[in-house]
Amino acid sequence: MIPPTIRVLVDPADLDVATVHRWLSTDAYWALGRPLDVVERAVAGSVNLAAYDGDDFVGYARIVTDRATFAWLCDVYVAPAGRGRGVGKTLMDVVRQILDEGGVQRTLLATADAHGLYEGYGFAPLTETHKWMLRTHQA
Repeated sequence: MIPPTIRVLVDPADLDVATVHRWLSTDAYWALGRPLDVVERAVAGSVNLAAYDGDDFVGYARIVTDRATFAWLCDVYVAPAGRGRGVGKTLMDVVRQILDEGGVQRTLLATADAHGLYEGYGFAPLTETHKWMLRTHQA
C-alpha cells in the first residue's frame, strides 16, 4: 500500500538527475564515485522511478529492461529523509506494477543489505548459479 504522501513518477522530466548523481556517487556503496556522465547515460537507457513526498525528492529506482522478457533492477536508493517511511516499498510496488504490466518474467538484482525488502516482492537467491555468467571489464 502506497503511503498517502508518497507518489512515484516515471516521466523523465520529473527526475532530478543531479540529485540522483549526488546520492549514488557519495552515499550508495555500489556506486561510490560514479561520474555524472555515467549516471546520465544510465538514466537515458532505463526506466526511471522518482519518489516524492510532497515536493521533496526522496527516492529513486532504475529498471534496465526490454519490457518483454527480462529486467535488471538497480540503483534503488532512498534518501535519509525518506528512510523508514515506506518509500522503498512504494518504489517496489511501482516496479512490480511496471514489470507485471509488461509481462516480464525474469528480473535480476544485486544487494548486499536489503534482502528482506526484496524477498517481500518475490526475489530469492539464485538457485542455479551454474547457469549464470558475468563479464566484467575495465572501461
